[in-house]
Amino acid sequence: MEYSVLLEKITNHYKKKLPFSIFSLPDSQTITCSFQDTDEVIEPCFSENSVLFAPFDSEKPLYCILTDTSEVLNIPFSNDLSTKQEINHQETEEDLIQHIKLVTAARDAIKNKKASKIVVSRKKEIDLKAFDLSVLIHRLFNLYGNTYRYIWYHPYTGLWCGATPETLVKTEGLSFTTMALAGTQKINSKRPPDWTTKEINEQQYVTDAITTSLQRVTSVVKISKTYTQIAGSLAHLRTDISGILKNGKATLETIAKALHPTPAVCGTPTKFSKSFIAFNEPYDREFYTGFTGPIDAESGDSQLFVNLRCLKIEDTTASLFVGGGITLESEPEKEWEETKNKMQTMLQVLQPFL
Repeated sequence: MEYSVLLEKITNHYKKKLPFSIFSLPDSQTITCSFQDTDEVIEPCFSENSVLFAPFDSEKPLYCILTDTSEVLNIPFSNDLSTKQEINHQETEEDLIQHIKLVTAARDAIKNKKASKIVVSRKKEIDLKAFDLSVLIHRLFNLYGNTYRYIWYHPYTGLWCGATPETLVKTEGLSFTTMALAGTQKINSKRPPDWTTKEINEQQYVTDAITTSLQRVTSVVKISKTYTQIAGSLAHLRTDISGILKNGKATLETIAKALHPTPAVCGTPTKFSKSFIAFNEPYDREFYTGFTGPIDAESGDSQLFVNLRCLKIEDTTASLFVGGGITLESEPEKEWEETKNKMQTMLQVLQPFL
């Protein structure tokens, strides 16, 4: 099937309000599309071939599209877009004040030794002009080729898309890999990132918490040296974590539940950070900072990604979600600037509709 015919097929499926999933793995030039022929909500099963879509709140329902009972297409494509100049989008004084208040509250909780790190976020609603799903697809899959790019639609979740740099877990049989990703700086073409103590400590909190969570479901864990990862116009600190699952005791589901939500999207300790987020963030994260990705139950080769750098589209309104990890060293104004930098990823995707 030609790329243009695929775009038309996806658009027609969306008009019929039928579920579909489109994704491309990092550094891949293949788009995988799954089309469900009913609007049925399927009970998620980690042990079947599927594409999973999970919310931040693990108490809320997960969604999936079973690929064995759906029409699945794999279409090659070539990247022919590059990130353009920074897009200036108006922020209000109210947005700034609200986010600084939220960051300050998180830092105060850390000062009182209730947590080491808390991840706080905000939602920005943007009006779109002449939205076209096929244009959105073309923009998304031709930008940020080293990320997991996806578009997900179900009438019960709405239309979501994202380009996330963060793996929740990748499995190959009993082997697994995951990552600790934290700390953010805007790329400067003249010099490499100069990581601060705040960013280094923030990333170490994530690494330590992930390795602790994995102890009960793994028999071997290896930790790499920390290095810089580039994602779009941003740089992050990354540590790779790999190992072997306990045979007969650990599954993709158990390891996903052990990891989610990671300190990179929630904080540490998890219980307090989740309660802080629920009480203080003025909106429901829904699927932002949840996870998504394909499951191959037959081979045991599956990849789940943390749902970062994402947005939700309802009619002609796009909701963009951005956040950052707060530690004792955080400066509220710098945290505000970090969210503005992170918003650029999805603003680039939406550029034709602004």
